[in-house]
Order: sequence, then structure tokens, then C-alpha cells
Amino acid sequence: MTVRVPAKVNLQLSVGPVRDDGYHDLVNVFHAVSLFDEVTAVPADALSVTVDGPAGVPTGPDNLAARAAALLAEHVGRRPDVALHIRKDIPVAGGMAGGSADAAAALLACDVLWEARLDRETLLELAARLGSDVPFALLGGTAVGLGRGERLTPVEVTGEFHWVFGYADGGLSTPAVYAECDRLRAAGEQDSVWPEVSDDLMAALKTGDAEALGRALHNDLQPAALSLRPSLRDALAVGRDAGALGSLVSGSGPTCAFLAASLDHAAELAAALNDSGRFAAVRPASGPVPGVTLV
Repeated sequence: MTVRVPAKVNLQLSVGPVRDDGYHDLVNVFHAVSLFDEVTAVPADALSVTVDGPAGVPTGPDNLAARAAALLAEHVGRRPDVALHIRKDIPVAGGMAGGSADAAAALLACDVLWEARLDRETLLELAARLGSDVPFALLGGTAVGLGRGERLTPVEVTGEFHWVFGYADGGLSTPAVYAECDRLRAAGEQDSVWPEVSDDLMAALKTGDAEALGRALHNDLQPAALSLRPSLRDALAVGRDAGALGSLVSGSGPTCAFLAASLDHAAELAAALNDSGRFAAVRPASGPVPGVTLV
């Protein structure tokens, strides 16, 4: 059983105060894009994970896809006897929720393989127990996530948006980026305000206005990512100089996202980013796309 699952880019990531449980209240506008991992699940004598892709992905029980299979097995009352093979194209620790995507794919693959036939709401509840970004990978499209990002509301989008993503060498730890965000705010004596959905962003998505969307892109974690990885400043500048309608660090980074005006413009932008030598890899993509899908 093979499932394809997309990466995400955060069109808006607004970070509120730290809650009592240690998490932040967020406004997180997720947008699924056409960069995909595939997870294949086959019957086995025990739970195992293999990975085809870049180094750095754990293959033991801490792998989020393995945890998803174990959680689903516990929920339906069976042993997690499955071999999971992950073919990765989403960058690792790159701010595009690759691990969360694999967990969502494993949930669906094992649900079908084991004929559990869980409804979508149950799968979403299990996904939220695995991580804040996992439910969106099941849903796909474009959605506003509140709370930790797990309370999702689909967003109306007109047309298709074209993107170019610049992968950096190495990843950034999401907890480290949030901690740096808190440190920078404290050092600057900045109050954390209650985040709100951007009206300008919602209007741009509804009308399909790429220029307006480029102006409305926002990420509260970007200063922290730039603090931890200063080279990202120059990387973002390359895209702006090449005519990107908007640019930002995706999620906790370090992947940089650049919005293009058209498919042809995306190709020109990708060429400029490649020529700059600032990125380990450059990938064009489009969105929104559906969430987890059986192949």
C-alpha cells in the first residue's frame, strides 16, 4: 500500500505567547505544494522503517511514521506488524513538515492495509496526537490552523500559485527556532500579542492574486531562523533580486520559499537561484494540492 503526501509552506505563521503547556498559540496558514514523499506499507513480522533519500532520517521507533503506525495499531487493537518504506523528496528538518507528512501517510497506508476503515475525524484526532503539522498533511489544500496549528479550517483558494523552494545544507531544529524566537522577543522587550489571521492574505487567496499574496506572506519565526543561520539573509535576497513576488523562510526553516508570477517566471527564478550557488537544491512546485493520496 503506497501513499503520496505533499510538503507544506506556511503562508502566515504568527506566534503568540507561550502557553502553560509549553506550546505557543499560533495562526498558521498552511499551503500544500507539489513536493512529495511516498510511504509504502507492507505486512511484516515486526514494525520497521527504511528510507530512500537524504541522510539524517531516523529509522528506529522515534521515526514519526513508525510512531504513527504504532499509534494506529494501538487504537485498533492489533500489533504494528508492518514494514514502512519512505521515499523522500521533502527536505529533512527543512521547515516543510516532511516528518509530519510521512506520519500522515503512514496513518492512511496502515489504515487501508489493516482494513481499519477509520473515519477522517478519527484519523485527524490521531494525527494531532503525533504532532501539530500532521493533521494538515491529511487534509492538504490550504487551511488555517489555530491552537498549536492542529485545529484546521479549509480556506477558499482561486487558481494555482507557483513557487520555487531553495533547500539549504543541513536542517534547523524546530524547538531551537521557537526558543530563539522567545529569546529575541525577551531581549527586545517585545510583548507577544494574540495572533490573528491576515485579512489581506485571505483576500489574496480568494481572488488568486499572486502579487497581493506575495506582499502578505509573513513568518514570525523568520528572525529566529535568520539569527541561527545568518546566511539565509543573502539567500532570501537572491530571490528578491531575481523578481520573486514574495519570499520567506518556510516554517522554522531553513528552506526558503519564493513566489513566482507564473509557471514561466518560476522557471526563470529557479535558474537564478541555481546560478547563485546559495542553495543545496532548488525545486519548483505549485499549490494548493490535495493531502495524503493512495497511489
